[in-house]
This record gives sequence, C-alpha cells and structure tokens, in this order.
Amino acid sequence: MSYYQHHVFFCAHQRDDKAACCADHNADAMREYAKERIKNLAMNKPGQCRINSAGCMDRCGMGPVLAVYPEGVWYTYKNRADVDEIIEEHLQNGRIVDRLTI
Repeated sequence: MSYYQHHVFFCAHQRDDKAACCADHNADAMREYAKERIKNLAMNKPGQCRINSAGCMDRCGMGPVLAVYPEGVWYTYKNRADVDEIIEEHLQNGRIVDRLTI
C-alpha cells in the first residue's frame, strides 16, 4: 500500500541545450500553486496527498506534465484552472480528467 493516497510529481526540468522542457511553462510556479491549494484544502496530511518536483519525465513535447501515483495517470496543463480541475476532479473526487491526460 502506498504511503500517500495521491503522490503528484510535477516535471520541473530545465534543459541546458535550450530544447523544449517543462520549466519553460512555469512548472515550478505551478507546483508551488498546487502545493498551496492542497495545503489550503487540508489534503496535505500524512497518508493523503503529496506534491513534489521531478526531474525530466521525458515527455518534453507534451509539456508541461505532471503524474499522479499510485494510479499512474499523466496530465498536461496550461494554467491554474487546469491544475484546479485536476485537484478537484482527480485528487478529491477520484475522477480522471480525460481532456488533460497524455
């Protein structure tokens, strides 16, 4: 059994060669936003939800990306509204947001 009900990894990799990467899409800021939302929703307790940065997740052309485990669902997002939808639908209600999956 997983320690967290949901463990969310935001790719925050910055490529040195100037190739496309998630960091080009404010991935760090979006991770911080998600982390704060989870905290405000009181979902950040042990056994609930954890938001983390990840190195390159090798989906640069689909970025920015995040992955939710243990389900193994991968998402792309454009803005805070997309992250809010992932939090509300997937993390709170257990429904995958099909329009954002990759």
